[in-house]
Amino acid sequence: MAERDSKIKGTPLPRCPGPSVRDLALADTNPVPEFLYEDEYENLGSDPIPTSRYTDPAFFALENQRLWPRIWQMAAREEELPEAGDYVVYENAGKSFIIMRQEDGSIRSFANVCLHRGRKLKTEDGWTAELQCPFHGFTWNNDGSLKQIPCRWDFSHLSDEEMQLPEISVGRWGGYIFLREAAEGPTLEEFLAPIPEHFKRWKHEECATAIWVGKVVPANWKVVMEAFMESWHTVVTHPQLLPFTGDANSMYNTYGDYVNLTVTPFGTMSPHIDPEGKEQQWIVDEFVKYNGRSSDNYDENIAQEEGGYNVKVPEGKTAREALGASLRETTTKMFGHDVSFASDAEMMDALLYNVFPNFSPWAGFQPNIVYRWRPWKDVDHCLMEVRVLTRVPPGQPHPKAPPMKFLTDTQKWTEAPELGILGDVFEQDMDNLPYVQQGLKASMNGEVQLANYQEIQIRQFQNTLMKYVES
Repeated sequence: MAERDSKIKGTPLPRCPGPSVRDLALADTNPVPEFLYEDEYENLGSDPIPTSRYTDPAFFALENQRLWPRIWQMAAREEELPEAGDYVVYENAGKSFIIMRQEDGSIRSFANVCLHRGRKLKTEDGWTAELQCPFHGFTWNNDGSLKQIPCRWDFSHLSDEEMQLPEISVGRWGGYIFLREAAEGPTLEEFLAPIPEHFKRWKHEECATAIWVGKVVPANWKVVMEAFMESWHTVVTHPQLLPFTGDANSMYNTYGDYVNLTVTPFGTMSPHIDPEGKEQQWIVDEFVKYNGRSSDNYDENIAQEEGGYNVKVPEGKTAREALGASLRETTTKMFGHDVSFASDAEMMDALLYNVFPNFSPWAGFQPNIVYRWRPWKDVDHCLMEVRVLTRVPPGQPHPKAPPMKFLTDTQKWTEAPELGILGDVFEQDMDNLPYVQQGLKASMNGEVQLANYQEIQIRQFQNTLMKYVES
């Protein structure tokens, strides 16, 4: 077991045998940020989780009432509304909001509801010079101030001030736009900590959305989200990844109530793989074959740059060293940012941050995946969204984000070819998640049992959830 850092609270938890994240970091080609290999978590115990939190409509209603209005929600990216007058309609948990770019470049958000008879002002994203209700023509300026009331003589009881559109708090960080209904609570910086400090290296504000796909999943939003908060399901669900993924050797850090980090090493064999006869070149060949973090287009670009994935492991080097060197060179050529200083870990490992309750950005210098999960029509459904951010070359303008490709119920993730091999990985997850929801509803003992370490982030999430629901 690797030596532990003093940031662990309570008794250190056991680990899987084999090279730890710390071991790999200390052998890295370039220095690795300490927070990517130092343990930081609190032992949260072993109590079971009630299945009712995933299946009970009454609990679902409490989440909508007590959770969503009181937390920061990642609602959009800056590149979705680049020009003044651009707006995004963001909807979640029965609420609807308009996020609007103002003339001075600032962003404001308003309740997407006409104050006359309650019709939604907007039903899809777009550009507008004013916010006019399609029902009777009540009109507001883009800053939320009242512009016009038709037949104003019949509304002498209403003042311009009380007809101002209700405004929602907006926070901005790293190219992301956050909303919060409640006036009170932690600042966005407090809520995200320590992500803003960690991401100073990776600068998501220099990135733009290149791919965006969503699909409604027949499972509770927490069931689907929690499937991405641990890596050890790889051994059964994603066996094709085992030759180059240290699944059970992942590091799981937790930071307070709202943030956690999973570091799953790539370029190293799973401890579930028999290493007998497996050379470092074999690991590299399997990695480039199944690299689940790339889109088809990105794969083709790398293939062209690398001569068809012709990555060879030099004598005396490891697979991680060879892959890190190749990815640093290719990434610099493709996106124009010099990443020669980047560690092997930052070029290939799965560095997944989870922000309570439903936002998960990947870190590092490769195109970054960003997940978001939203409750859908009832307790048994959610909308899962997958973005891929790529770095904008220096001096070039940020392209406007593409609209989300919304897959139908009958379409598979593999029918979004822009996701590349990710689509296959998600389909493997979908082979589990609807049946998890069905199984939870059929449970005889009404309990979910969690691993003490490898599922500690799920327990952290559940503890924070109950602080809101029970308050």
